[in-house]
Amino acid sequence: MSAYPDETTLAKAVAASLDNSKAEDIVVIDVRDRSSLADIMIVASGRSHRHVGAIAERLFDDLRDVGVHDPRVEGLPHCDWVLVDLGDVLVHLFRPDVRGFYNLEKMWSGEAPAPVAPRPAVVRPVAEA
Repeated sequence: MSAYPDETTLAKAVAASLDNSKAEDIVVIDVRDRSSLADIMIVASGRSHRHVGAIAERLFDDLRDVGVHDPRVEGLPHCDWVLVDLGDVLVHLFRPDVRGFYNLEKMWSGEAPAPVAPRPAVVRPVAEA
């Protein structure tokens, strides 16, 4: 059994596994300066529930090869959003519509949010007494 890998090695292994599983839109975000939960966040999509589940299962197999045997996992068996907590690396696997709804990349990428346009004032006539 090999030693638990550092976060950079682990992130590379995760990204390679996701790519080999045909995960789509793989994004790696360095969150060291924005979160105490993890150093690296990886977000990817699967085309369907089954694809997301298959990506997760392949990831678990590939993680065992680098010495990670019991990752913390949420979201199975539904597979809309699967979270794999590897300590310093968090992996989010989504179906595309769920990923678009939560938009984690924008939240964690450090981009300033788009300004919200003020609502137009509504003028209502005052009823006379």
